[in-house]
Amino acid sequence: MTRLRRLRDPTVRRRVRDAVAGELLGDARSLGVVFGLTAFMFLIGVDYYAGTLGEVPTVLWPLYADSAVAVALGTLSLATLLPTVGSGDPVTETPTNRPLAYLHTVSFVWLVQFGLWPVVSLNLAFRSYVTAPDAWIYYWGVLGTHLCFVGLALSFPAFGRTTRGALGLAAVLGVANVVVDYWAGYHPPLLYEPGGGLALATLGIAGASVWLAGRSFRRLDAGPDEG
Repeated sequence: MTRLRRLRDPTVRRRVRDAVAGELLGDARSLGVVFGLTAFMFLIGVDYYAGTLGEVPTVLWPLYADSAVAVALGTLSLATLLPTVGSGDPVTETPTNRPLAYLHTVSFVWLVQFGLWPVVSLNLAFRSYVTAPDAWIYYWGVLGTHLCFVGLALSFPAFGRTTRGALGLAAVLGVANVVVDYWAGYHPPLLYEPGGGLALATLGIAGASVWLAGRSFRRLDAGPDEG
């Protein structure tokens, strides 16, 4: 219990997060395994959206195929670690700059947002999904892989930074996704027709994801013990 109480301290949480990120991403072998996992999840996402992409204007594909795009962005963020891992330096000492702050922030927000989104969207039609012939894929498989999005994203603040502009961009993209999905009608394929409830829930998840990014990342211009 005492150890759990210590996690209330932001400094302790940061040390735990940095240690986990170091173990998960800090050497070529483990980072390669993570790249393999993201490639697998990306291919699943592409397969999920491929059959309906023709019905969506090309310019809207990045907002429509949101899960696949989230994984692609996350993979780009991980790729920025390659020089650091290759040099043997800790991932927490990965050099950063303003463009990378935007990349890592948007990657984090989209991975968290679309990692949590199926928890709401599938459970709004729980009976339909768990009784479907391929429920082990379309319910349990989807929930499991998407929650991996969240776990991956939580390692990003160990090496990334954020800015007000990056958080603002992530928020705008979150709102744009809701507009495209539920106002324009280009929502992901579901076993039911989503209504206002899912739209509001999605907007809430987007806002919570941006808030979490603001809480988790240190600011680009902050010192090592700030943020």
